[in-house]
Amino acid sequence: EPMDARALMGSAGAPSFGAVAAANKSGPRRINAGAARDSLIGVRFVNGRGQAIKSGGRVMKNVTGLDLVKLMAGSWGTLGLLTEVTFKVLPVQERVATLVFSGLDDARAVAALAAALGSPFELTGAAHLPAGIDGEDPRTLMRLEGFSDSLDYRIGELRKLLKRVGAAEILDGEPGAALWTAIRDATPFAGSADAVWRLSTAPTRGPALAAAIGRTMPARWFYDWGGGLVWLAVPSAGDAGAAAIRGALAEHRGHATLIRAPDAVRAAVPVFQPLSEPLMRVTQGIKAAHDPAGIFNPGRMYAGV
Repeated sequence: EPMDARALMGSAGAPSFGAVAAANKSGPRRINAGAARDSLIGVRFVNGRGQAIKSGGRVMKNVTGLDLVKLMAGSWGTLGLLTEVTFKVLPVQERVATLVFSGLDDARAVAALAAALGSPFELTGAAHLPAGIDGEDPRTLMRLEGFSDSLDYRIGELRKLLKRVGAAEILDGEPGAALWTAIRDATPFAGSADAVWRLSTAPTRGPALAAAIGRTMPARWFYDWGGGLVWLAVPSAGDAGAAAIRGALAEHRGHATLIRAPDAVRAAVPVFQPLSEPLMRVTQGIKAAHDPAGIFNPGRMYAGV
């Protein structure tokens, strides 16, 4: 369920499977199906030495040797040029339904999502939209997929589990699909001049992290992955809130990626979470092994790499 960033970025390029692999793009279904790298089982690429490399294969049993497949996923084209990617796929589900709880604040919503995710009822989406984000009232969303009879049972059991939270509306079909597409693509922040950040943290820390940032600057946010992914929009002036955001992350733990900002801000502010010295040495070593001349996207992820 990879993100389509065109609306958020205001671009018109064509999304590709290569980009899904290179950026490890993962949407709301990650909590159930894993990240893009978890479905990537084979790659072919050309490294900075001009060597054509094959790693993995077209079937799971054929994946042997050094796991360069996972290394290339999320490397943003800094280690080589991908020429072929192989993903394992899953069948389309018979029915998709979304439970919508209204009126919960961030902390109660994330607690409800945690309870649902800890149940045996297999959520494939768990998100919370605070008031003013794609609607006037806060909405807490839980997605279920599968055979219709199974969904009827699981919806009933989740209602029992979460009865203290309140009554849930059920969305089937296109209305629910459109809602999850908006969450996947962060379209509530499309068309604005704000800088957009993507924060990853422990789900239970998400509300406190967002609140801490909100006390330092004007900010809007919403949650995916049960509270573990916080989409954040802040004014793009100065450093686009980088110092305050990463300061809050130092206390609450996690990392931040600057997704959208003016070119001058992106040139001055580290886009990816700065690495500790030991991790940077590892990253530099991997880069040197695959691309010793620094041909592929130098500086794309970290300065000097």
